[in-house]
Amino acid sequence: MLVAAAVCPHPPLIVPELAGAAAGELDDLRAACATAVGSLLAVEHDLLVVVGGADTTREHGPRSAGSLHPWGLDIRVGGQGAPVLPLSLTIGHWLLDRAQARDVAALFQAVAFEADPAACLALGAELVAGRRVAMLVMADGSACLTEKAPGYLDPAARPYNDLIAGALAGADAGVLAGLDPVLGARLWVAGRAALQVLAGAAGADRFEGRLLSDTAPYGVGYFAASWASVR
Repeated sequence: MLVAAAVCPHPPLIVPELAGAAAGELDDLRAACATAVGSLLAVEHDLLVVVGGADTTREHGPRSAGSLHPWGLDIRVGGQGAPVLPLSLTIGHWLLDRAQARDVAALFQAVAFEADPAACLALGAELVAGRRVAMLVMADGSACLTEKAPGYLDPAARPYNDLIAGALAGADAGVLAGLDPVLGARLWVAGRAALQVLAGAAGADRFEGRLLSDTAPYGVGYFAASWASVR
């Protein structure tokens, strides 16, 4: 069963060393992520699961390594082996390290960006079956919110992004489960599949949601949120 969840974005620039002189632009977002992760870790759980988008769906063990070398600096997380974690899970690992959670038992679950919603929901339900799970969900919103955004401006981007923000604030798994994957792909919503894994993990259980940040400094939607079980 899902006992708590946190949602954070995974832009490489959230790591101050990569952002350089622009690091201050994301200070508020980093603080919101720290609050979300801290709330997650404070809840008693059997397993921490970090979920994030990738090219393929794959489970990674607790000692799996990641690196930010492709984004400018060889900042490593995890074990000493070859870096295999995708960007989303690498940033998730970095957030846990920043919260001094290195000794927390964690499973890193990649989900394909284009995964079918039904498969995402089933994966979420499977991840929480028979154990108390705290879930860190790495999920960016649309990258089409402004003319300078990576995907350029799309008028459908703001409503889609607002739909996600509202669902996170209200802990509404049903809204996340119903996110349109075709429109999400058009709008460059990197977190759609991961959010639907969260919806599958939550199922019909009730949660209290807190939207800690909803911002788009580079034309990309970034959210920080926390869900606490009200069972």
